[in-house]
Amino acid sequence: MDQVKVLVVDDSAFMRKMIVDFLSENPHIEVVGTARNGKEALEKILQSHPDVVTMDVEMPIMNGLEALKQIMQEHPLPVVMVSSTTTEGAENTITAMQYGAVDFVAKPSGSISLDLYKVKEELTSKVLLASRANVRIISRNSKSGKIAVNHWIKPFSHQAPQRKKVIGIGTSTGGPRALQLVLTKFPENFPAPIVIVQHMPKGFTKSLAQRLDALSSITVKEAEDGETLQNGTAYIAPGGYHLLVHEAKGMLTARLEQSPPRNGHRPSVDVLFESLSTVTDYEKIAVIMTGMGSDGTAGLKKLKENAATKVIAEAQETAVVFGMPKAAIQANVVDDIVPLEEIAGAIIKYVEG
Repeated sequence: MDQVKVLVVDDSAFMRKMIVDFLSENPHIEVVGTARNGKEALEKILQSHPDVVTMDVEMPIMNGLEALKQIMQEHPLPVVMVSSTTTEGAENTITAMQYGAVDFVAKPSGSISLDLYKVKEELTSKVLLASRANVRIISRNSKSGKIAVNHWIKPFSHQAPQRKKVIGIGTSTGGPRALQLVLTKFPENFPAPIVIVQHMPKGFTKSLAQRLDALSSITVKEAEDGETLQNGTAYIAPGGYHLLVHEAKGMLTARLEQSPPRNGHRPSVDVLFESLSTVTDYEKIAVIMTGMGSDGTAGLKKLKENAATKVIAEAQETAVVFGMPKAAIQANVVDDIVPLEEIAGAIIKYVEG
């Protein structure tokens, strides 16, 4: 593969040096420049033409969010945010995902992390992945600095579906934006619970749930262990926990556990989908969207072994990263392949059916 040219943006000289040193160890990465703030980053982009930018959030003169907005409007590039794990940092990170950042890496211990080496491999792999992301898709929806929210026009009638339904959604890189475009189209009286795995570390999934809840007609929340799943509510697996669905006496409850990661992921889409495969009194609708790798495919196979499951995969033309949908499609476990804008409609078709 060709070398990936990277611009490193951080107001701390120490952090810039650490990030540059880590990335430069990889033979497939060439650091072509550094910048101390967003304004300088915009100038360096014109000079060095990087393939990927790593972007700190909190910087003087122009912060990372403002710089990200301008990059996506004027010179669309894959941007990986380097974020703090504070509550404010998590909220800024979710905003950055909305503005068009491909992914993020959480600093282990504050704005100047002496232990940044702990995320060295994650940073390197996410930079390489970002270089292959479909930035055209992101920038198309980021020109105004926000994603359009299109609520589904037609509410459900008061007549209940013929059989109880449950929806499972799995996604990773590019997922926050994709989830927003899907969940905001559901009416308040959506007649099924929705369980979601979005690959994210601890602390960030709560901010994601709060943001989606504020934008959606349905309720969106972080899942809690033991709670009963309600219609019209979406439950996001907390970072660091697997989310499973348990069925008893015709009711569904959420179970959280910290068993080992599956294929490097906790939460794992496979774990969620495999738990749904044991649910017998509900029809299942499973959705696999943008993300690297194949998490979800093994779970979809389990779902398909049992009857009454429909599977929807995001089409390549709208996926920021087509890995997870592609793996499911190649495994022949997908019923519908649709662009992101049509996924909500495809779900509703099966819920009404």
